[in-house]
Amino acid sequence: MSLAIPADNLWAFAAVWLALATGAAFLSRRVGLAAALVEILLGVLAGNLIGLRSNAWVDFIAGFGSIMLTFLAGAEIEPTVLRRQLRPAAVIGAISFGVPFVAAMAYALFVAHWTWMPQRSPGSQCRRPPLRSCMP
Repeated sequence: MSLAIPADNLWAFAAVWLALATGAAFLSRRVGLAAALVEILLGVLAGNLIGLRSNAWVDFIAGFGSIMLTFLAGAEIEPTVLRRQLRPAAVIGAISFGVPFVAAMAYALFVAHWTWMPQRSPGSQCRRPPLRSCMP
C-alpha cells in the first residue's frame, strides 16, 4: 500500500506529517508513553507501511529538531551532578561512542568480507606497498 502524494505537493506532505504528529500526541496521552516515542513509532510505520517518504524540507526540519533536542538535553545537565558521576558518565560516553565504530568494523570484516589492504591486479607494476597512485 502506497500513499499517492505527488512529489512536488509540499502542502499534502505537511498535512500528512502533521496529522501523524497530532495522532501521536493523542495516542501518547491515551497509552501513557512519551510523545517522542509514539511519534518515532508512527514515523517508522508511515515510512514502511504506507510508503510515506520525506522531502528536502522535512529532512531540514528533522535535522534542526535533532540539533535542538541535543542542545536542550545538554542544557539540562547539572555540572555538580556530572562532577559527582564523572566516572559512570565517562564510561557510558566512551561505550556509546566506540560501540558503533567497532560494530561497523566487524560488519565490514566478517559480513561484507572487506580486507585491510586493497587487492592488486596480477599485471600491476607496484614494487612498494599498495597505494592509490600505483593501482591500475
